[in-house]
Amino acid sequence: MASKYLGDEFDIHGGGLDLRFPHHENELAQSRAAGQRFARYWMHNALVTTAGEKMSKSLDNSALVSEVIKRFPARAVRLYLIQPHYRSPIEYSDAAIAESVAALGRIDNFVDRATERVGSRLPQVPEEFINAMNDDLGTPVAVAVLHNAVKEGNQALEATDHDQIERRLSEVNGMLMILGLNADAEVWRRDNQRLTAVVDGLINELLRQRATARDRKDFATADAIRSSLTALGVEVSDTAAGTRWSLHTDLSAPVAAQATTGADNSARE
Repeated sequence: MASKYLGDEFDIHGGGLDLRFPHHENELAQSRAAGQRFARYWMHNALVTTAGEKMSKSLDNSALVSEVIKRFPARAVRLYLIQPHYRSPIEYSDAAIAESVAALGRIDNFVDRATERVGSRLPQVPEEFINAMNDDLGTPVAVAVLHNAVKEGNQALEATDHDQIERRLSEVNGMLMILGLNADAEVWRRDNQRLTAVVDGLINELLRQRATARDRKDFATADAIRSSLTALGVEVSDTAAGTRWSLHTDLSAPVAAQATTGADNSARE
């Protein structure tokens, strides 16, 4: 099958560490005996475990991706899986994925705020990130570079340093693209695009009603609207650029989204 679709020689053969012997060594031996070089590189990933045990059908402890992404954003699951090195075991837990949901929310929040401030930026990739990825796919260091760029970008936003905002936004966009985590990628957008538009519209309409109530000093109505959104898992933040909303990083939240409204919802005087 490999010869049919990939030719007698191809770049990478992957698989779990438990397949290294005897399966992959036999594949290599048989292919070489038949005069085929087969794979140039063999990459064996460590196992995903739960409660310290390998996931397997026999133990009935598997967490199917199709089921996990019903409760968590698929992008957050991807971030969770790439944070450890591929040769390090991954201990699965809902709490760990929830942390990735929160981390991805912070990244998206920076991208949205920075884009509002300086507009879209062409992606660039910092050398430190490239070096990490070239070093045996060192994703732990690469993700750390990403988080640091977001941190410095947020500091630049607070300082209104537009040059730094542009630089960090370009870097974050570039790293997200390489990691397959850019939110505008078609693979992430196509399933939720219509739903996202509906949710955006409904929540922004409520935020406009809240802004109108605040303008007429009807704080009881404004607070009631905010409380209703909070009960639904929507966090509302009033900023100098307008009101923003985001979904709480709740274990039951199947999607995460953000939006802004142009209404001027400054803090109460």
